[in-house]
Amino acid sequence: MREGKQMCTFNEDSQYADFAAEVFALLSDPTRVRIILALRMGERPVGELAEQVGKSPTVVSQHLAKLRWGKIVRARHEGTRVFYSLVDDRARQLVTHAVFQAEHVVDGVPEHRLGADGLPVSVEDSRDS
Repeated sequence: MREGKQMCTFNEDSQYADFAAEVFALLSDPTRVRIILALRMGERPVGELAEQVGKSPTVVSQHLAKLRWGKIVRARHEGTRVFYSLVDDRARQLVTHAVFQAEHVVDGVPEHRLGADGLPVSVEDSRDS
């Protein structure tokens, strides 16, 4: 398995498999996925995140606490406000790949696989660009 230029050498008995499953469990909630999508462009305060994902600040704070526990987001305090951001790019990549997978399931040939002419582009062709 290849991720960018990094080669994955883990196999089925990897010591990280259980924690990887916990990460997927953390990301299995639609509100958490939406929070990560909202944080792609940088840090946001709880109130703004709540507005963006259509949930109350209390609910968003509870989800953020779980994402902090999983070391997916971090908090920065500024006075009485708390700003959240992604710890690194990995969660964004996982969520992006999951959304692309969902797009394939729902739409067949998703928009990101269409060329300028509206026709499907092969996976090999899209890797070149």
